[in-house]
Amino acid sequence: METELPRMLRAREEAEPGEAFVFHSARARMQHVDPEQLRAMNDQAGRAAAELADARPDVVATACLVAIMAQGPGYHCTAEDDITRVLRAEGCAAPVVSSAGALLSGLAALGAAKIAIITPYLKPLTKAVADYIEDAGVEVVDALSLEVPDNLAVARLDPHDLREHYRKLDLSGVDALVLSACVQMPSLPSIQPVEDETGIPVLSAATATTFRILTELGLPPRVPGAGRLLAGTDQTRRPA
Repeated sequence: METELPRMLRAREEAEPGEAFVFHSARARMQHVDPEQLRAMNDQAGRAAAELADARPDVVATACLVAIMAQGPGYHCTAEDDITRVLRAEGCAAPVVSSAGALLSGLAALGAAKIAIITPYLKPLTKAVADYIEDAGVEVVDALSLEVPDNLAVARLDPHDLREHYRKLDLSGVDALVLSACVQMPSLPSIQPVEDETGIPVLSAATATTFRILTELGLPPRVPGAGRLLAGTDQTRRPA
């Protein structure tokens, strides 16, 4: 959230003269990607939201994706509603976006019914993510778990390695490839190259979150070199 999202917004500023974005963040602590720490991370959302409310942001986005999806189908709606209540109590009218909900919105915008995903998670958490996506009506045809439980180690993964990792997936008949189903795992340098190689839309939790942020701000969802979802073309449609 603190690396790839600002990079995409900076790239948009360069492409759209006159626009400027200010980025604020509040952290929810989590060191190891396991169910206990993921639940504890969710419990910190209210505190973090109250801190951000003081800045009077125009939109608030929350991660991580697996912390929400591990709680069971549809939990992103609960998480977004909880954060909204805190913001309203603090006098902040900003809409709320979650990376979990944004990924589903991004897939819907692409019209994707069948997908493949790459995650940094251990296999049980990857299954939870796949189950969550499938509950929303999108079939996960194949999934690759990189099985990195340490959260800092996830952030240090080389995004260029994804250009080889994706080759391990069965992409037969898929409508889109989620190159990183985790905002913490960097992927931006590989999004456009893998899309160009495969000929199918390639997105990530980060590009989907940026897509949703821009649409909530009433801006065309365009970021150069960030895949079809952020191409600002008629191939995507605004999320419901």
